[in-house]
Amino acid sequence: MVFRSRPGRRTGHARTRPGGTAEGFTDEAAELVPVEASGALDASVRALARQIASRLMIPRPKRDARSQRGAGALASMPYRRGSDEIDLDKTIEMLAERPVPDDEDIIVRERVRTRRALVLVVDASGSMKGERIRTAAAVVGALAGELAHDDLAVIAFWSDAAVLQTFGQQQSPDRLLDLLTSIPARGLTNVGFPLELAAAELRARPAQDARVILLSDCVHNAGPDPRPLAARLPRLDVLLDLSGEHDEELARELSAVGKGTLQTVTTHRDVATALTRIFTT
Repeated sequence: MVFRSRPGRRTGHARTRPGGTAEGFTDEAAELVPVEASGALDASVRALARQIASRLMIPRPKRDARSQRGAGALASMPYRRGSDEIDLDKTIEMLAERPVPDDEDIIVRERVRTRRALVLVVDASGSMKGERIRTAAAVVGALAGELAHDDLAVIAFWSDAAVLQTFGQQQSPDRLLDLLTSIPARGLTNVGFPLELAAAELRARPAQDARVILLSDCVHNAGPDPRPLAARLPRLDVLLDLSGEHDEELARELSAVGKGTLQTVTTHRDVATALTRIFTT
C-alpha cells in the first residue's frame, strides 16, 4: 500500500522558527515503504527498554460497553454459558419486571477488560542519531511491553514512513526494536504523513480510549502543514526530543489541536516519567 501526496513543490506557507532550520511546508511526495529486520538488535538496547517498561505506571482505561470479557475489573453482565457468579440484586430487579425470565435476564458478575487503541509514531529521520535513537528504542520497547494486551500500532517516519506493526499483530518488543533499529537514519522530516497513516489505523479499530503518541524533534521540513491532520485525531500526545535541534512551537501547536499533552525528553532516562504523565493527564 502506498500513500502519495501531490508532486513536490514549495507551498506559500514556508517559514522558519526560532531555534530551528525547518524550511517550511511543502507538497513533496511521501511513500509507505517496507522494512526488513536486520536481526542485529543490540543487547544493551533490549535491556534498556525492559528497564524503562518496569518503571511505567500506566493506569487501566475506563470500562465501556464494547469491552471484551476476560481478565479485568468485575462487571455485571447478562448471563451466558460458563458464567457462574450471579449478581443477586440486579437479577431480582430484572425478575420483578419479568416473572418468566429469559437467560439474558439473569445478571452475572464477570471480569471485563477494555482494549485501548494506541498508535506510536516515531521519528527516524536523519536528525535522529545517538541518544535520540536510544530514546526511541526505549519508548517502543516500553509501550510494546506495557500494552501487550491492547491494540498497538507502530509507525516510523522520515520523509517517507514504514508501518512496523498494525492493530491485531502480536509482535514482541524485541522484534519491534529490531525493525526500528534496522531503519537507517535518513531523509527529511515529514510529520504530517505518519499522522495520516495513524488516523487510518484508528478508523479501522474504533475504541473509547484511542490516541496517538508522536516522538519527534518536530523539525518538520517536508510535506504539508501537519496541524490539520493532528486536529482530526481523537487525541495526539507529543513527546518532544530536546537532545538536539527541535521545534517546541510546532510541538506545542500539534498537541493543542490534537487535544493532548506535550511532554519533553532529553535522554532515555526521561521516558518512563514522560509516558506516565501522558497516561495520567
